[in-house]
Amino acid sequence: MILLPLLLSFSAPQGVPPSTPAAKPTAAQIAAAAPADAWGSIAPEDLLLIDFADGQRSVLWLTSEFAPVHVANIRTIARSGWWGDATVYRVQDNYVTQWGDATEKKPAAAGITARPPAEYEWAWGAHGPAVANPYRDAYATRTGFTPSGWAVAGDGKRQWLPHCYGMVGVARDLAPDTGTGGDLYTVIGHAPRHLDRNIALVGRVIDGMGALSALPRGTGGGLGLYEDPKQRVPIKRIVIVADLPAAERPAFQYLRPDTAAFAQTLEARANRGLPFFTVPAGTADLCNLMVPVRKVPAR
Repeated sequence: MILLPLLLSFSAPQGVPPSTPAAKPTAAQIAAAAPADAWGSIAPEDLLLIDFADGQRSVLWLTSEFAPVHVANIRTIARSGWWGDATVYRVQDNYVTQWGDATEKKPAAAGITARPPAEYEWAWGAHGPAVANPYRDAYATRTGFTPSGWAVAGDGKRQWLPHCYGMVGVARDLAPDTGTGGDLYTVIGHAPRHLDRNIALVGRVIDGMGALSALPRGTGGGLGLYEDPKQRVPIKRIVIVADLPAAERPAFQYLRPDTAAFAQTLEARANRGLPFFTVPAGTADLCNLMVPVRKVPAR
């Protein structure tokens, strides 16, 4: 009866706090520590700036691989000045923010393809061998990440871009209309994956998402339309970064999916650890695994 307390006194000396397990690096920390050669550059031709009248800015990364005709239209529209009077005219809670011609009466910009093809899905592997996503998806039997930095969903035969938070799509009327690119939207709520393969996705907001997601919600038509034209948010300009003077061009990079650092970010997102998380999920939705992007400091 005397030995037990003595043994306990040796195993737990008084005044010594219990050891604390080391904190697990977050996905953001892993990406920040990734070596320079783990990052790929985003071409200035694939970056679209939206400057708002209140001084805020959003940056869109265009994917000409997945929607070449629509993206070509977007570049033409931007360069034509057609968006000179564009506004944000729809903000539907937990769904999308939409901008372009609120009147729906302007003639289309000159030089665009008036009826683009339905750029909704492609053959699996059409954009290079995808790095497999190790976690299951609710909407697709096979998912992964293309060499150029895009998350894809598919079935092994076809692949498509997913409607995740921040993805940018082309507003359209009823099929077979596919939209021209004059009116765009971005997802600001829970990923509406039911839209996958029904609308052309042309890119992703990679900076300044708050300028689009934190706007007052609309109420019109059950679609979040701003019923009063005075509610519409004016846009100062929409421009392709490649068209700016070199000194004014913001630059961005993406973490290459074929790197060890990227694989580590996937694991970190699926198995978040201490000090905050005590129960790791062991999995992650594809929309929680978007490829990290960073802004490159000006030189």
